[in-house]
Amino acid sequence: MSIRRLPEHLVNRIAAGEVVERPASALKELVENAIDAGATRIAVRIAGGGIDLIEVTDDGCGMSPSDMALALERHATSKLPDERIEAVETLGFRGEALPSIASVARLTMESRPRGSVGWMRTVDNGRVEAEGPAAIPPGTRIRVEGLFARVPARRKFLRTPRAEFGACLDAVRRLAMARPDIAFSLEHEGRRALSVQGGETQPERVAGLVDRALAENSVAIDYVREGMRLGGVAGLPTFNRGIADHQYLFVNGRPVKDRLLAGAVRGAYGEMLARDRHAVVALFLDVPPDQIDVNVHPAKTEVRFRDPALARGLIVGGLRRSLDAAGHRVVQRPQADALAAWQQEPLAPAMPEGALFAAAAAAAGQGTTSYVPVPSFHEPRTSFFTPPPLQARAEVAEAPVPATGSHPLGVARGQVARTYIVAEAEDGLVLVDQHAAHERLVLERMRRALAQGGVAAQALLLPEVVELDEPACDRLEERSAELAEFGLELERFGPRAMLVRATPAMLGKSDIAGLVTDLADELAAHETAFSLKERIDHVAATMACHGSVRAGRVLSVAEMNALLREMEVTPHSGQCNHGRPTWVKLSMTDVEKLFGRK
Repeated sequence: MSIRRLPEHLVNRIAAGEVVERPASALKELVENAIDAGATRIAVRIAGGGIDLIEVTDDGCGMSPSDMALALERHATSKLPDERIEAVETLGFRGEALPSIASVARLTMESRPRGSVGWMRTVDNGRVEAEGPAAIPPGTRIRVEGLFARVPARRKFLRTPRAEFGACLDAVRRLAMARPDIAFSLEHEGRRALSVQGGETQPERVAGLVDRALAENSVAIDYVREGMRLGGVAGLPTFNRGIADHQYLFVNGRPVKDRLLAGAVRGAYGEMLARDRHAVVALFLDVPPDQIDVNVHPAKTEVRFRDPALARGLIVGGLRRSLDAAGHRVVQRPQADALAAWQQEPLAPAMPEGALFAAAAAAAGQGTTSYVPVPSFHEPRTSFFTPPPLQARAEVAEAPVPATGSHPLGVARGQVARTYIVAEAEDGLVLVDQHAAHERLVLERMRRALAQGGVAAQALLLPEVVELDEPACDRLEERSAELAEFGLELERFGPRAMLVRATPAMLGKSDIAGLVTDLADELAAHETAFSLKERIDHVAATMACHGSVRAGRVLSVAEMNALLREMEVTPHSGQCNHGRPTWVKLSMTDVEKLFGRK
């Protein structure tokens, strides 16, 4: 077969396949053009998730009729004044976006420079249909209709309008985060989904777009090394999410998704986060243009660093320095209600020195023993790294103590730091992490309940409202029937909130807002092609984590023994849902070695 030159319309469609992957890709290109045009206000309207309509209006510099005609030709751009592509400082520079979009949709462009007249030009799937004067304020308005309407092979691979809307919202959110000086708004089907005012500070813009609570649970970053600067906001380790989608990375104001940078964030938080939790960050990396290559990917979502080790070291060093400077805020501190559980228990008053054994002898016939109270966890400490004073408790055995021989995990003798159960087995001492152990038990109970027809639900006396972003609410609403089988009854409560009417009865009193937020993250991380029953382990494990006994909770001896007995008959109780051990044993031989008896 001989080689032939492809026709222009086919060349544009091939280029569109590289640049315009989905509605969010087209929207990103149009908003980037508006930013490069010097706009101070950008308004976006979409319908059908961007499949039916995308409209972007800005108050930028505008274009003359001749420039509009050139803008719709391939590789025509105003953003490269010379041939030094390595010195590009704008978001767009290839000159491919507008002709690519116009080749697979109906595109109407209206523009007016200040002090001039407005002009309109319409291109329908690569063919110019109309042009002429237009009544428009200074700036540009671009309207894209029927994306891929005449390319069925592409259109049938698009996802649902809800899913496409979520991708469009994420694209605008990332661009708005990078430019707090510009006002952005996004409407979907006539409903306002995003609105931010111009002139905000970087932390204000990030908190407004990610989570208002981030403002109180984050540290600011400002770190410079060898000509590179790292700025932005980093959430405290306690302020984490179940997926990494809440990590926003920017290089010279350009939103990017880069494995090197994402790995650096993970490395910076390191031991401060569990393996299945992810930090919430918005990092802005400013690099000299000659140190990066932004021409790696047609959609400009990837960059290549001349010195990758320097970029990674900058992120790891900057994050760790900012988190360390926050002092005690870096430590995973419990909520206020949980913190109250760490108060000193009411104990018997301290005894005079030398009277301890006399009191013990006097109490021998009454079966009680007094002991010295331990320090409170709220007493001042000499330094941040000084270990907290030991705290332990033992309960008076009013009932006969069970024999240890019939119980592999022994019988409870006390609780250390209100987190670990100390048990005595026939052949040694057993230490149990009460939270990790109970988390596994709740998971196994939930599995058994689902196998038997469903998890029992406990109706809430007062339904709780949980605020989320609109795509998260869409995902939960779509799966509400399946979640009801897990005992979680939800219903939509406006565009950005869910109403929780019932929770799984076996979870007891749990963090409802945290549970619903983590479930929304789980649904976002895994494609909707799978039903929740196929992902039972992930959903049930998320619920079990929120319904388990927390560290810091005081347990009675009866409760501790009940936990040990259930562990002995529950499969996989030796490790928690995250793979960590739930108990360890110190044999009597090891104990005797510690005291030099063997």
